[in-house]
Amino acid sequence: MTIVRDMALDIPTPDGVADAYLAHADDGEPHPGVLLYMDAFGLRPSLKAMARRLAEHGYTVLVPNVFYRSGRAPVIELPDHIDPSQRPEIFAQLTPLLQALTPEPAMRDAGAYLAHLAASPLVTDGPVGTTGYCLGGMLGVRTAAAFPDRIAAAAAFHAGRLATDAEDSPHRLVDRITAELYFGHADHDSSMPADQIKKLEQALDAAGVRYRSELYEGAHHGYTQADTAAYDAEADERHWRDLLELFARTL
Repeated sequence: MTIVRDMALDIPTPDGVADAYLAHADDGEPHPGVLLYMDAFGLRPSLKAMARRLAEHGYTVLVPNVFYRSGRAPVIELPDHIDPSQRPEIFAQLTPLLQALTPEPAMRDAGAYLAHLAASPLVTDGPVGTTGYCLGGMLGVRTAAAFPDRIAAAAAFHAGRLATDAEDSPHRLVDRITAELYFGHADHDSSMPADQIKKLEQALDAAGVRYRSELYEGAHHGYTQADTAAYDAEADERHWRDLLELFARTL
């Protein structure tokens, strides 16, 4: 069994210092780097557990607190298990943080996260992968577009608003991407309905991007997050299979 070590660390960015979490195999060898982008609920124990599980498979996994401008994680207090009745109060606190994380500062941060991985003795030379959840899926697509020479694979699970009418919608950036992409869409997800999925796939096809776009039937938005009511164990295990296959092919 792979022994995993983890640590908290601070990453200097152009706008300050981002707190982050790192998990890696304790075997004395460098491993391919992975940038794991959090969902809107933030850097917390369940995401750290996901990072450790990925590290067990031979990756060095960095999970930044993308809301660091508003405080160190946990930026807001969360219950051990998030159920639907608690979501309105939680999102009343999260919405200003989400609105403040516009594409420009988010990609300045991404450059700092990727620089940290590139400089780390725990990470092999060469491009890295990203995996993102909800908000993090969108950040992963934007990162693959902004840093095509650094990202070899990007996965997005139950990510929303990837193909909207906005001028800066992620689907308008895919012609810059050289990475292989994977999308695991939630079946019941008002933030990524069928028309947006179709629009995203049309943009990817037109740009010649290598990708798979799949619908997780019966799964709800947030199906990978074990500390929420949306968690779906069967869909989560499928997510792990698809993610590990992507990284095995590309990293």
